[in-house]
Amino acid sequence: MMEFVKNVVYAGIGAAFLTKEKIEELRCELIAKGKMSQEEGKQFVDDLLRRSEKAKDQLDLWVNKRVEDRIRQLNLATKDEIVELQRKVEELLVAINRNNGD
Repeated sequence: MMEFVKNVVYAGIGAAFLTKEKIEELRCELIAKGKMSQEEGKQFVDDLLRRSEKAKDQLDLWVNKRVEDRIRQLNLATKDEIVELQRKVEELLVAINRNNGD
């Protein structure tokens, strides 16, 4: 029964967006309704928090990858490329000033 309850919660809630407070509320509710014991509730919270963090990390990676792909498709300069261009411009200005006798 406990495994069934876990699977329903995991599938129905979207673990990536659960806060610790919401998870604790759910745990208290399930314990109050006799669906799980205190120990099962603790394990449930720990497991759900781990899954939530993992899902958030995976979502962040996915979003970052998609943004990077779009930037590449738009052929936009990256921050590193802009910094490198600024460095080169500064070098050229120094060279010009040197050649002009400044």
